[in-house]
Amino acid sequence: MIYCNGKKYICLLDFAMDFIRGKWKAILLCHLYSEPKRFLELQRITNGISQKVLNEKLKELENDELVTKTIYPEIPPKVEYYLTNKGKKLTKIIKEIEDWSIKHYPHLNNKCE
Repeated sequence: MIYCNGKKYICLLDFAMDFIRGKWKAILLCHLYSEPKRFLELQRITNGISQKVLNEKLKELENDELVTKTIYPEIPPKVEYYLTNKGKKLTKIIKEIEDWSIKHYPHLNNKCE
């Protein structure tokens, strides 16, 4: 068993999967892979995520140091979300899993951006 931040994990794989566990985290990372995105843009392209859940997941990704946000001093404030270097490395792995899906299930080809 591995214990980290008050959570118990079966192994290091279980620990690593916690960073992308759930319905939205991996999808958000994929959408941030090519370029930074604003909050409403992320909400629009992730079809079905509520504002509350999007905010929660982005905060979790920030706390995990996978995503960072930049607030520009404008009115209204402009906020963009970026992948950190750690986030980029993890997203490359997620993209490999996506490529595996495309290779083995080509009839379901619907790549994330």
